[in-house]
Amino acid sequence: MTDKHWSRMEYLHETVTNPNIHIKGSHSYYSDCWDNGFERSVVRYLLGDDVSRNWEPLGRLDKLFIGNFVCIGAESVILMGGNSTHRMDWISLYPFMESIKDAYISRGDTTLGDGCWLGMRSMIMPGVTIGEGAVVAAGAVVTKDVPPYAVVGGNPANMIKYRFSEDDIARLLALKIYDLPEEKLLAIQPILSSGNITALETILR
Repeated sequence: MTDKHWSRMEYLHETVTNPNIHIKGSHSYYSDCWDNGFERSVVRYLLGDDVSRNWEPLGRLDKLFIGNFVCIGAESVILMGGNSTHRMDWISLYPFMESIKDAYISRGDTTLGDGCWLGMRSMIMPGVTIGEGAVVAAGAVVTKDVPPYAVVGGNPANMIKYRFSEDDIARLLALKIYDLPEEKLLAIQPILSSGNITALETILR
């Protein structure tokens, strides 16, 4: 598509080629109107792109896991472990090639849970897990895990609130709605587009 527009998005299962990015389902998207797309602009420092596909990893290779129905806002950034060669405990932060393998510290995999939403220009640091249904506010810098159905914002990101009560979050997680076959999940869309957890429980019994 040559003419990008904010009303259109990039469906990740159709475009991602990096073998170290794992996409669940077919509904996660990136709002790619203002840049060069998800792999070139959002995911940074992850081995497995066209240039680095055959590079030898410096250590344990991190991966990016993206659940289904994930919404990724325009110009978000997901930093991966390929940039983790600046040792805070060394005198010099510079990544000298002579000691690059010793400089590398794995941050672990990064996970975007099912149904989460990354606001525009948010930044996710390496090794972070964003929980199911969580919201990352626009411009937030996330340095630690975000619980399911939480809303976080700021730099560094802090808890703002939970979207539902503790009991209701437990009820939602127990339903495992994002493990349903996509066709069944889409069939109950009217209930998903409401706040009626009891109706959702009833129909899934």
